[in-house]
Amino acid sequence: MTSTNRRRNALALTGLALTLVLAACPSNTPPKARVLPGPDAPLPEEPAHPPPVDPEAMCRSDARDPGRVTLHRLNRAEYDNTVRDLLGDTTHPARDFPADDHGFGFDNNADVLSMSPLLMEKYSSAAERLVDEAWTRGDVGARCVMDTLSPEPCARDILAAFAHRAWRRTVADAEVTRLLGFLALARQHGDSPEVGLKLALRAVLVSPHFLFRVEKDPASAAGSEHPLSDDELASRLSYFLWSSMPDEALRAAADDGTLQDPAVLERQVHRMLGDAKAQALVDNFAGQWLYTRALDAAEPDTRYGFDEPLRVAMHQETTLFFREFLTSDLTMKDLLDAPFTYVNDRLAAHYGLPPVGGDELKRISLRDRPERAGILAQGSLLTVTSNPDRTSPVKRGVWVLEQLLCKAPPPPPPNVEGLPTTVDPRLNIKARMKMHRSQPSCAGCHSLMDPLGFGLENFDPVGRWRLKEEGGAPVDSSGELPDGTTFTGVMQMRQIVKSDPDLAPCFTEHLMTYALGRGTTTKDQCAVRDIVKQAEARGGRLSDYILGVIQSNHFTHRRAETETPRP
Repeated sequence: MTSTNRRRNALALTGLALTLVLAACPSNTPPKARVLPGPDAPLPEEPAHPPPVDPEAMCRSDARDPGRVTLHRLNRAEYDNTVRDLLGDTTHPARDFPADDHGFGFDNNADVLSMSPLLMEKYSSAAERLVDEAWTRGDVGARCVMDTLSPEPCARDILAAFAHRAWRRTVADAEVTRLLGFLALARQHGDSPEVGLKLALRAVLVSPHFLFRVEKDPASAAGSEHPLSDDELASRLSYFLWSSMPDEALRAAADDGTLQDPAVLERQVHRMLGDAKAQALVDNFAGQWLYTRALDAAEPDTRYGFDEPLRVAMHQETTLFFREFLTSDLTMKDLLDAPFTYVNDRLAAHYGLPPVGGDELKRISLRDRPERAGILAQGSLLTVTSNPDRTSPVKRGVWVLEQLLCKAPPPPPPNVEGLPTTVDPRLNIKARMKMHRSQPSCAGCHSLMDPLGFGLENFDPVGRWRLKEEGGAPVDSSGELPDGTTFTGVMQMRQIVKSDPDLAPCFTEHLMTYALGRGTTTKDQCAVRDIVKQAEARGGRLSDYILGVIQSNHFTHRRAETETPRP
């Protein structure tokens, strides 16, 4: 194939792909999504969650509108996992793509996953390399041998099978016929059928049917609710639990029409949670909900002895801890105080625990060290919710309020100042912040945020247990909540959080936001309440909440777009 022909074909393919993608994208501008603050970001300019409503009055009409989801582009993690499972590629090509935006705390929010010409160029380049390498390995094109004089029958077989997997749905004969047009294009330029077939395979990978999770609305369903197709449901399920395409077992259930059966759906969920690919749920849901991802950017002051082995061990601890909840009988609420964790010798020494004998993290009991139990005592969370040179009761308190209880405080007033630098450094952080909270404009929010943060003050900026602060002042880990409830220390504080009636609904909101790829609104509160009730009746395990979301009307249905006249 000449370089001129190669450039011509590449340009034709890229132009076709860009036209297809732009045509597939919705013409209306998606609503602006709220971006949740990271551990070092300012508070949002609007309330993080809708104001409280009376659930009894709201749900009395039995309205369960599943809402709509914008056409959903694969984010970088989903792209990498999909080409891994489709082509066996483990090179993470999406590392070269532009970073994904975040909405409602997650980078799989459909409303902020836009498409740009630069990203389309990256997709085209990645597709060319992926197809060439897969062809060399024999992962594609091995179904049959193309006849030089009559290559179309074999090429049709290869393309139909490949597109069915890549597009995650049944592929029409007419669509395969259009793909076969690339063989004719190659022939016109004097190239072999193999060149044309590889162009067609690349076209599959830059098609909107691959790059987007497409959910179609029936023509007669404008503005009304309708169930997802079996293929669409399979994709929602696999990208929720695996951040990847459906496997053969899930595709088979979709192809034979049984996936809509609640019993079949439940079996698939438990199977998939037990699969190694469920690590994606830990990395991409828990990693963002628990801020574990932010640990990569944390830079504590050098005096704390924080290094890369400790960073890696902290990240793995939280990952292994959360992963155990996916398939065990531990309840979701046990995340707050489960009496075990995972440490290696480096992390054990950091926590003041006995060594476990090596660099590999091992599961240990914390029955004799109850203050270290649960997610709130893990170094990953405590580090990312601290400042580089000191703890931050505000950041830690806001994290508990926002991520566990969905009680985000309003944004701070303009020109608000931090802690004064002239305060006696021998005072503990609580005494220093008392002067800051005396300002009328700050007192209201800080009375809500600070007490929960004070409950974690026995942990230093990198999660080590302490009784005195660096200046020598004794730690004061007591707090009083606005309703008069008092506590001392992390063990009493976490029990207050664990028993808070908003814990389960808040977790469900975060889980639903991630599962659907859109933010929740007041219209979703009935569904949230239903899922919590069903999950708790099943036993309250993490898998019960996951199954509750998946079996909900919000997950298995969608509301069709309402046609709006165009000028």
